[in-house]
Amino acid sequence: MPEILSTCPYCGVGCGVSVSVLDDDVKTVLATPTHPANYGRLCSKGSNLKETLLSVRDGNRLTHPVVYGEAVSWSEATQTIARKIEQSIAQYGRDSVAFYLSGQLLTEDYYVANKLMKGFIGTANVDTNSRLCMSSAVAAYKRAFGSDSVPCCYEDLDVADLIVLVGSNAAWTHPVLYQRMVAAKANNPNMRVVSIDPRQTATNDLVDLHLPLLPSTDGFLFQGLLRYLIQTDGIDQGYIDRHTDGFEAAANSAEAMSLERVSRETGLDQSLVQTFFDWFLATPKTVSFYSQGINQSATGTDKCNAIINCHLATGRLGYAGAGPFSITGQPNAMGGREVGGLANQLAAHMDFSSGDIDRVQRFWNSPRIANEAGLKAVDLFEAVAEGKIKVLWIMATNPAVSLPNSNKIRAALEICPTVIVSDVTHTDTSDFADIVLPALGWGEKDGSVTNSERRISRQRAFRQAPGSAKADWWAITQVAHQLGFQEYFPYQSPHAIFVEHAALSGFENQGSRAFDISGLSDLSELEYQELTPIQWPVTATHPQGTDRLFEDGQFYTASGRAQFVSGKPKKIQAKKAEFILNTGRLRDQWHTMTRTGAVPALTVHDPLPFVQINPEDALTLGIKHHQFVQVSNVLGRVVMRAEVSQSIASGQLFSPIHWNQQFATHAVVCNLIESVVDPVSGQPESKAAIVAIEPYDCGQWVYVVSRAPIDKHAWVYWAESVVDAGLATLVGTNAKVDWRQWVLNTSDSDLTITQYQNPIDESEVIAAYQQDQLEILLFVAVDASRLPSLTWLNQLYANPQLVPWSDLLRGEAGGADELICSCFGTTRKAIELSIDGGTSSIEELSSTLGCGSKCGSCKPELNYLIANR
Repeated sequence: MPEILSTCPYCGVGCGVSVSVLDDDVKTVLATPTHPANYGRLCSKGSNLKETLLSVRDGNRLTHPVVYGEAVSWSEATQTIARKIEQSIAQYGRDSVAFYLSGQLLTEDYYVANKLMKGFIGTANVDTNSRLCMSSAVAAYKRAFGSDSVPCCYEDLDVADLIVLVGSNAAWTHPVLYQRMVAAKANNPNMRVVSIDPRQTATNDLVDLHLPLLPSTDGFLFQGLLRYLIQTDGIDQGYIDRHTDGFEAAANSAEAMSLERVSRETGLDQSLVQTFFDWFLATPKTVSFYSQGINQSATGTDKCNAIINCHLATGRLGYAGAGPFSITGQPNAMGGREVGGLANQLAAHMDFSSGDIDRVQRFWNSPRIANEAGLKAVDLFEAVAEGKIKVLWIMATNPAVSLPNSNKIRAALEICPTVIVSDVTHTDTSDFADIVLPALGWGEKDGSVTNSERRISRQRAFRQAPGSAKADWWAITQVAHQLGFQEYFPYQSPHAIFVEHAALSGFENQGSRAFDISGLSDLSELEYQELTPIQWPVTATHPQGTDRLFEDGQFYTASGRAQFVSGKPKKIQAKKAEFILNTGRLRDQWHTMTRTGAVPALTVHDPLPFVQINPEDALTLGIKHHQFVQVSNVLGRVVMRAEVSQSIASGQLFSPIHWNQQFATHAVVCNLIESVVDPVSGQPESKAAIVAIEPYDCGQWVYVVSRAPIDKHAWVYWAESVVDAGLATLVGTNAKVDWRQWVLNTSDSDLTITQYQNPIDESEVIAAYQQDQLEILLFVAVDASRLPSLTWLNQLYANPQLVPWSDLLRGEAGGADELICSCFGTTRKAIELSIDGGTSSIEELSSTLGCGSKCGSCKPELNYLIANR
């Protein structure tokens, strides 16, 4: 059976996967044991890649170009796009055209898009959703090192003695790296792990010290750390003198940040701060591992530089087990930056200096080139709203859900004269498209991606594309041809694009730019197809790639020295009766659920939009666990289920970002995020919306499990999840409904109905059969907190024989359970029963129930259950 080596399409870890295919039928998708990013590990999302491929809903896959509602040929579609671009330029100028790209694109797609826009259309109005997740980390690296260069590699996590997780719930957002840390700590009893996060998360299972600081106060903490290092002779003055500039100014900036002030500003007990400072002081092999919690801030760049300052002051980078390590959220966020995917970049990590502009234009032999930075994501869509952007091409991303102030984004898309969307499935954004192009999905497209440690890996095709779906690079190339640029876009394969990209990286470089893969510019087609994972730079002097950067203390700034950067920390203040809403990601879901939302194993763990609230706040506001609430501010509102949890501090809320209007109503959390951005990076402040929260009640809440979708438009509220044998839809209504009659009206078939009503709590259960097959299962409750769990409903609907119906209809069957292990479908009740029977370790649970033995993402929850049962 043929086996294809590829790369997982989810987060920036860049895990290798091995796909077995027979006659275009995918048999297995497994972790590649030898891939250096994951060495045989996958998370729950990666472990369900096969199911993801097979679960795209009927009718949801895009298969043919559509122009103004009519299916057309590719030729007609690309002609129309080219004509719209030409007309817009003629009437409004080149800056009236914009592209909005994605870390889901392959490097080859990205390269062609940027070349066309910046080098031939002549505008830099090209940005990417990577702006939303890590542009502050990029800006900080550039300010400190003179280049967008992550200095570390994953092996540093194996050998570090101190790992400082800053704004990272790695157990859920980067589970494979988290499991790597778990293994490293098991092998090194002296290793310590610190988590700096306002919330208690699953990652705390690994943590020796948790610093639950107030939201957005990380800058105070790291400025205080720099001051402490200086006062305790913890700096490496020799390294500072030989390799850096700006130390004195940074030291002066941190002078006022005493332990007492750090404690006051962050809300941390002074003893916790002292412990962290002492551990950092005493540990040369320290890795600071930071992600969205730092980046997604109006002062994110300064925060990242505050972390880097502490590493520069101690000389802790450029050797094994040390360095400031920014972890990306998307599979090709770094590859996109390599080719100029951000509006303030040119290709190959070049900027808009006169020398770089001239160099790129000569290499491309382009008739015109953008000579200044374009609009960053938030500003770009502001320009759409103001009518300045007339043609907008969106590729592989869903800005109607993911950008801040999403209601305004939707309104902007509504008025934009020409919106083009290239995607795999219908999304909230494609609803606004005038032209829809069917793109290749994972497993169909072919090219390369770069992960968080600068490792280039191949994504390879292993299945046929449906209909006339095409690669994004091909579609862009066809538009370039229609614009008259055939000579400059001769590409017939991703190989041709990759070697051009590699050649540009080395063009007039001579070591002046960190990004250099010129050692790959002579790859033959066969060598490209067989390319194994490799870390850049890849040059004549480093043909096998480079593990770590800056080992020689030389940087890419004008002086060749690293730069300390001084910043002024700021706090976010909420008024009394207001809350600070933190946003983030879930273990089993990905971005806006366009892939993972269709897989039952990935939806059941967290089936409904939710918001976490502290028990004291919940009590004050009269909010019960699993009651529905409305979270709102002047921008909009979201309706979610409340999770009353000690993991969130008083005055704060937390909600995941994933739900969109295809899965629930009033569920787009980014509706509440203001369009406030970091002035350096342009990254939005997505972690600290100021909101109010109040109970949200309907007259009745009804869980409907059915084989086919139900009509959802009649309800005040609805949220839909896939289950093994159909769909589960939670609806809220204030109308009086005869549910027995409603069930009969939903089917054209003759149904046999069994019904139970509980007059005490006004709950109701209806089971409808077609012959011996259960068709519809319906639970009604006045109190939403009394509805059964989706885990239990899923099991019951798929296997109704598991529960005697007589017990169910008497209300004696229970229904409160939850999924813990996605890989084996193991529930909390099964685990608790095993623990009650004497099981006392994850190993024992794994041997009997399977949980914890595959991807490992559930291990923190298993440890919690074992410790607290």
